[in-house]
Amino acid sequence: MTGWEVWLKFFFCLALIGVSGTQLSRYGDVLAEKTGLGRTWLGLVLLAAITSLPESSTGISSVLWVNAPNISVGDLLGSCLFNLFILAVVDLLYPSGPVLTAADRGHLLAGSFAVVMLTVTVMGTLAPLPTAGITIGYIGLSSPILLVCYLGAMRVIYRYQRRERLAYLQKHQEALLYAHIGLGKTVLMFGLGALVVVGAGIWIPRIAVDLASIMGWRQTLVGTIFVAISTSLPELVVTLGALRLGAVDLAVGNLLGSNLVNLALLGVMDILYFKGPLLRAVSPDHASTGLMAILMTSIVCAELVYRPPKKALRLVSLGAFLLAFLFTANIFLQMLTK
Repeated sequence: MTGWEVWLKFFFCLALIGVSGTQLSRYGDVLAEKTGLGRTWLGLVLLAAITSLPESSTGISSVLWVNAPNISVGDLLGSCLFNLFILAVVDLLYPSGPVLTAADRGHLLAGSFAVVMLTVTVMGTLAPLPTAGITIGYIGLSSPILLVCYLGAMRVIYRYQRRERLAYLQKHQEALLYAHIGLGKTVLMFGLGALVVVGAGIWIPRIAVDLASIMGWRQTLVGTIFVAISTSLPELVVTLGALRLGAVDLAVGNLLGSNLVNLALLGVMDILYFKGPLLRAVSPDHASTGLMAILMTSIVCAELVYRPPKKALRLVSLGAFLLAFLFTANIFLQMLTK
């Protein structure tokens, strides 16, 4: 297969994700109104699960068939970094002020759980730590902790959103933006958009690997950078689509929720990796990616609490600048050391 054919397939996938992701965002916003679940919850759970399916597919194939656990872990942790970088892009494109100031404070719960799960992951990759050697059969101790944390996060965030919505409805009348769209059409269009986004998202990492081979890129960089960015393209498109609709909480919830899903997938991948604890089988270098994700998530949480009234750097907030800087620095360090 020639280089131009691979590039053509790559851009065709991008076009599919772009069109379908925009529709997924629109009808996701409609579904949030119709079901009463709210944009934050729908973004954290449903959209995040859909846009994270490419990472899931790549992780399963890397563990079960390719026997490349480093690609699986690198893809999931690298996708967490890229999702946080997307938040910086969203801030740049949001003209009204810092995007995290406009977001609901409930996203702090997702950020806090993400920090806990990232810490568990980092500890699992560091062999000298006593906890890294504890196993349950062939599964590492970190895996059940990650899965329990994810389920706990979903329960806590749901209860918080339900309480906040009830309090809001007691004082305000809910404005319906999509009364003219039926629930049946909403579910159908949302489902079709999800199918196309997932299909193209699962296809694109395979094209990315072929492209890396043709272009002569080193395989060690494929998992953490190129495949991670490729599998995160659905999150990027869906998030930007939600931003164009003015659904800030849907956009932010999708990104932070996707990180929670990615970290929970590490636990699932460990169960499917029958040779022993997954995090013990990968390079300790992944700990640096996890630590960078902890730092970037902490910056997000800090800006959600502080809520600056305007962008300190004119075009972006200070938090968004730091996210972009740290993401770029991580890519540079990965290329320098590997």
